[in-house]
Amino acid sequence: MKYFNPEDITTFHQQSFAFLITEEKENVLYVTLDRAEKKNALHPQMINELAYCFQYAHDTPGIWMILIQAQGNVFCAGADLKAMSGMADDHDSTIPQPKGDILVGEMFKKIYKPTIAKVTGDVYAGGFFFLAGCNIVIAQDNLKFGLPEVKRGLYPFQVMASLLDVMPARKVVDWCVRGYNLPVKEAERFGLVTQVCSSEEIDEAIERIVHELKQNSPMAISNGLKAYDYIRPTSSEQKYLMSMLMQTITSQDGQEGLKAFREKRKPIWTGS
Repeated sequence: MKYFNPEDITTFHQQSFAFLITEEKENVLYVTLDRAEKKNALHPQMINELAYCFQYAHDTPGIWMILIQAQGNVFCAGADLKAMSGMADDHDSTIPQPKGDILVGEMFKKIYKPTIAKVTGDVYAGGFFFLAGCNIVIAQDNLKFGLPEVKRGLYPFQVMASLLDVMPARKVVDWCVRGYNLPVKEAERFGLVTQVCSSEEIDEAIERIVHELKQNSPMAISNGLKAYDYIRPTSSEQKYLMSMLMQTITSQDGQEGLKAFREKRKPIWTGS
């Protein structure tokens, strides 16, 4: 993982995060998505901050695992399309810019430390990068999991690739092309979620997982995850998928879908 220079990482505790809350405690790096007013949508600088945290965890022997959680009732609503289109809001983040493009679906694979998602809010679209990318996913039982892109004239290209790492292909494609909400228990059955808990049980379940991981060798786990990354199929298609997303967003149907969503009406598709 080489998104940032080593000197950038040494100032981790002096940096100001605009979109995340971070806490390092007892060999665990806690990362909280802190953009509840925007449904924790993925702003470009938020992605930079996540990559910065991941590289810090990767490079720091005293961090054995990462726990990702979120403020608000939506864990993540996917990409902030307005910000991705160049209309980014001002922010006070001091996190440096990365050395190259960050592929969200790939950065989870290069940490070589266990990643745990504590999911207490609904997940949509690009929010599934977290669920597909984390090694362990603990989710509340009352949530909505949705891939609504096709209803907006878009398609979850990169998310589809990430989901195919953990779910059966036929189910992934069915979900992508139909755009429905997947029940959380069904997400568990198909491998996207490790464990489903009530809101009263989820903290205890997380504590139990963290405790179990701490009983095992951090070096053995790191080497095992590195080996898994080495033997898995290559993901050179990610840049292609990003280009397909931009092609779809700028299409007539893509623009109509986004406009109809903003205007709260049914889109009028032309197939172009």
